[in-house]
This record gives sequence, C-alpha cells and structure tokens, in this order.
Amino acid sequence: MLRVLRWTAGVAAALLVAGCGGGGSGGSHDEGKGTDPAGRNGPASATAAPSPANPPASLTSQQPDWHRCGATENSAAPGDEWRCATLKVPLDWSKPGGPTIGLALIRARATGNDRIGSLLFNFGGPGGSGVPMMPYYGATVPTLRERYDLVSFDPRGVGASEGVRCRSDRDIEAAEAVDATPDGPAEEKAYFQDAADFGKGCQRAAGRLLAHVSTTDTARDMDLLRQVLGDRTMHYFGISYGTELGGVYAHLFPKRVGRMILDAVVDATADTVGHAKNQTRGFQRALEDYLRSTGQDPEQGTRKIAALLKSIDARPLPTASGRKLTQTLALTGIILPLYSEAGWPRLTSALKSAEQGDGSKLLALADQYNERGSSGRYGTRSHAQRVISCLDDKQRPTLARTKRLLPEFERISPVFGDYLGWDTAGWCHDWPVAGQYDTPLVSAPGAAPILLVGNTRDPATPYEGARRMADELGKGVGVELTWKGEGHGAYGNGSDCVDSTVNAYLLDGRVPKDGKVCS
Repeated sequence: MLRVLRWTAGVAAALLVAGCGGGGSGGSHDEGKGTDPAGRNGPASATAAPSPANPPASLTSQQPDWHRCGATENSAAPGDEWRCATLKVPLDWSKPGGPTIGLALIRARATGNDRIGSLLFNFGGPGGSGVPMMPYYGATVPTLRERYDLVSFDPRGVGASEGVRCRSDRDIEAAEAVDATPDGPAEEKAYFQDAADFGKGCQRAAGRLLAHVSTTDTARDMDLLRQVLGDRTMHYFGISYGTELGGVYAHLFPKRVGRMILDAVVDATADTVGHAKNQTRGFQRALEDYLRSTGQDPEQGTRKIAALLKSIDARPLPTASGRKLTQTLALTGIILPLYSEAGWPRLTSALKSAEQGDGSKLLALADQYNERGSSGRYGTRSHAQRVISCLDDKQRPTLARTKRLLPEFERISPVFGDYLGWDTAGWCHDWPVAGQYDTPLVSAPGAAPILLVGNTRDPATPYEGARRMADELGKGVGVELTWKGEGHGAYGNGSDCVDSTVNAYLLDGRVPKDGKVCS
C-alpha cells in the first residue's frame, strides 16, 4: 500500500529524466526575535530555562562537525562545496534535556559577499530525504546560493536521521499482491491485515521513536537548527508537505519567521478524507490535461483507462522481469508521470504497452515511485511517510464510513477514486500510536509575510490549498502568488514571472501584492 506522496516536482522530474499532510499539539505561541529591515540574520538569541521553546545550552551551543559528504545508498557523493554534519536534538521535546537523536544535515556556503543567512529547504513527503536532494536542487538555484547558505536535512525518522524500515524487501514485494481496492470480504480482510502488519513492523523497528516523529517535533528541530546555525530568524523554502511543515513552524514561532516560501501548498484545512478528495480531484485534472494533450476526449480517455485497470485487477499483466503488474502497481505507474508534463510521453508509451498485454513499462514507473532498484532493494521513503503522517493524523476512518464515501470518490475520478477512498481507512488502520490532530494548526499572527505559490493544475497539492493556507496563516501573513501552470510545484518549472517574484522576495524582501497571477 502506498499513499500518494506530496513531494517536490523536482524529485519526480529527476526520476523521469533518469529513465527510471503538523502542530496540533502545540499550545500558545513561542516568542522569539524579529527580522531586521534588511532581512539579515544576527546572532541567535540567548536561551532561558530548558523548555520546548528554549532547549538546554548543551544543544543550542553545539558546533556540528562539518565534513565532506559521502555517498548514500542511492546517490553519489556531492561536490566538495557540500558539507555534511549531525545535529543532536531531543528525542522527546517535552523533555528537552533528556535523550537525544541525531539529524543528518547538509550545507553549501553562500558564494557571494552579501550574505543574508541560511536558507533551509524541505522538499516534501513527508518522508523525503533532504541530504541527497539538496545538491541536485542547489545546482538549479545559483542566484539564491549567492546570498544564502543552502541547507537541508533528513527529518527525524527519515533516511540518515534514525530512518525507519518497517518491512524487509521480500515482504514489501509480497505485499504488492495485496489488492488496495478490495472486491469482497476476503480481499478486505487481506487489505486490513496487511495494514496492521505494517504498523507492527514499524513499531518493532522504531521503538520509542515512533511516538516522536510528528511534524511538530520536526518544526521544533528546525528552530534548534536555526539557533545552532547562528541565525536570528528562519529563512525557509518548503515544497509540498514542506509547506505544512513551514506553516506549523510559523504557528509555533511566529516572531522567528524571516523570509518563508511555501510552494505547492498543502490545504491546512483538510482532514484525512479531505486530503484524499483533494488529491483525487488533482490527479483527475492532471489526467484530463494529459489526455487532451494526446488528442483524446478526457471523459472517454478516463473510461478507457478505468476499464484497463479493471481488467488488470481481474488478470494481472505479465512483464519482462517475470513479476506481475497488479492493478495497484499499474495505478502507481500512472500516477508518477502525472507529477510533471515531462513524464507524459512515458505514460503514453506505458499505457500503449499495457493495452497490448505487456505490463513492463507501467511496472518500471511503479518501481521508480516505490524506490525499487534493479537488485530488488526498496527505499524507505514510504515507510517514513506513514510513520509521520499516522502520528500527525488523529482520524481513523472506519470500514463502514469508507464504504459510504466510495461512491463520491468514484464520481470524482473513476481512475483514482477507489484507490484513494480505500486508502483513508487502510493507511493508519490499527496504528500503534494515536494521532495528534484533525488538521494542523498554522495560524501565525504577528509573523512576517509568508509567500505561498499555488499552481492551478497541481495534481498532488491542488491549487485551492494555497488560498486556504494563506487564510489560516492570517491576515497580513499569508500572501498568495498564483501560477497558471502544469505539474507539481511552480518555482523553477519554467515561469519567469514566478521565479523573479520569488527571487525578489527572498533576495530583496519585496513582498508582492496578495493575489498576483503569473500566466
């Protein structure tokens, strides 16, 4: 089972080119220093008695050992300008003086003389690893690097930061046979048993960490990192799920917000079912845009793909590898190329092959999405995503409620509705720890203006979420920029208007008029 990831388009595009949902538990706002008129960061403020807002001096005064980065399991070592280190953070932020865990960091120093400070990136997920992604992304933003140290990290529970692996590769492959859109009592039983088994595996693997990987925990980690880096305020670039993380940070530390960009914005007002409906609409829109680009009628093309998936459900397709293409894997293979227009030609080729009885190309796309290498080794991004989102989300829709919702999901999309509808019940079924909130708290009165960038044809974080997040942040805080574009995310996706507006905000502090539109 794999929930649709809210992750950066840059990651999806990179995979395609290579050929391969906060802080509800927070209370009152934490106080901090403001930003000076130039937006530059001064020394970190002094800390008081240990508390979540003021961790002990043993943590705030730590000096990370920045060293040349090595290769990771899936990435070669970056260039010498990139340095890696480990940040110690409290395991339990309610006990900031207690046991610590390590977070993996990566940084490249500003190249110019007029340095503003650090710019911290989160590329989405939840579960996305920032350490291997930062050098790739950093190469595309040389203008920002002139005046900012570019910094990213693996959030707790992710990658090199106590990353959680809930299943063996063999068990992951075996679970691919479980139907994620069950058709009767036997398949329903297998579906929910698989979900419960996954949660138990996460509990065994993560132990006490499982209760401390929330978005709120990571937002507090970010503020500790800000202090260790010596920055008075937090300059931040959050993409996809990173926008929710940024909103939670702003809620907890409104006076410490510096220049903050939220791109591909998560709807902070949506609960578990609401997010699933949003993504069903978003991916259906993207599918219809794709179908139009091929000269097909969107309604007829949707019915054709839905019929193909139904036939694969009854009889999985053979592939060149000897593995079978199941309906769930086929749907996963369709989802990946919809993140970016660059992937549409591969989707055309894969669908054509599947219609001819060969599932190899759709399986290859699904394997990319599932991080399955040629050796059969799987990545752990989906594991981290689940442990984070199931700790965040309080809601646990029942089987009965899900069945009542399914017709509405299927009306929204005959292709994606059934899958995302069932996911609302299965994703966190029988999870070992309770969730924290229905929707994240992101209100940030008194924060500096935060620029939100919404893309009208974004499949994974539909456009409507940007306005809702802006409203939740509060009047005078959330400033919306709209791009009439295609794909997941806006900055760096081909709009000079978007890029210049974002750059002017980050580099010069120029806040655009709320509601500005880039066509």
